[in-house]
Amino acid sequence: MLEEVERWLDARSWSAGDRPVQRLLAAKHATGQSVSVVLPALDEEATVGDIVTVIRRELVERVPLVDEIVVVDSGSSDRTSEVAAAAGARVVHRDAILPRLPAVPGKGEVLWRSLLVTGGDIVCFVDADLREFSADFVSGIVGPLLTDPDVHLVKAMYDRPLGAAPGQGGRVTELMARPLLNMHWPQLAGFVQPLGGEYAARRSLLERLPFPVGYGVELGMLVDALHLVGLDALAQVDVGVRVHRHQDGRALGRMAAAIYRTAQLRLARGHLVRPALTQFERGVDGFEPRTYAVDTEERPPMTEIAEYAARRVA
Repeated sequence: MLEEVERWLDARSWSAGDRPVQRLLAAKHATGQSVSVVLPALDEEATVGDIVTVIRRELVERVPLVDEIVVVDSGSSDRTSEVAAAAGARVVHRDAILPRLPAVPGKGEVLWRSLLVTGGDIVCFVDADLREFSADFVSGIVGPLLTDPDVHLVKAMYDRPLGAAPGQGGRVTELMARPLLNMHWPQLAGFVQPLGGEYAARRSLLERLPFPVGYGVELGMLVDALHLVGLDALAQVDVGVRVHRHQDGRALGRMAAAIYRTAQLRLARGHLVRPALTQFERGVDGFEPRTYAVDTEERPPMTEIAEYAARRVA
């Protein structure tokens, strides 16, 4: 590991308990910063309500740290929107945001559009499939941004069990993202969960970043933030254990392909030779190929969108 990264680990890795909520509240009042929490959601009625309930109870009503909770529904076929609204979130449908640009499927698309319907100086993203959710997932990663003006982006770090096996989650991280980062962006080798969906950042940074529309958004954001603001402006906070729904191997393969594509573009800004991934499933006549398109689109920095600029002027 680079000496620079070792120093960064000592200086920019914290625990959620290092900053008590009352300290964060005092910093929020002193600086006047507002906080938005965004949950991108697709068919998450089983978990989204509990997450919103915890955030509202602990960080809105008990301690007024969070100013708004926004669930962006990207086309759920279940009761995600109704459950989230009943729990106290403001629900916005993806297709209602910036309707002049037809939406494409993908988590990054939802996160990008969320900047247009939130107002916080600090934006905190939380996946909507988490179970056994703790408010530390929000207060922990928002904390450094409220208390240290030199920090611009904070990732959550945590243990990721796979079923009953501790520490075996995050398979795409270990097999794809971590090798890519260590080999091509070794300054980022200290991030425990580079692909984690729980992170917070200053709006002033997010609005300058391009957003890969799909699974590559977390890696792309980390790499681009490194180039924009430097390693010392990035940090991570230990929030404990992350329990969520795991995807099957084929879905993970498609995720890995999108992440590789995101890395490839940032390495060469070139073009994919073949932006597709073929996987195999056993059928009645043997193994059958299934080919999937790899996400190849990115949204530009939000500062280049006229509607966003007009909103800021207003």
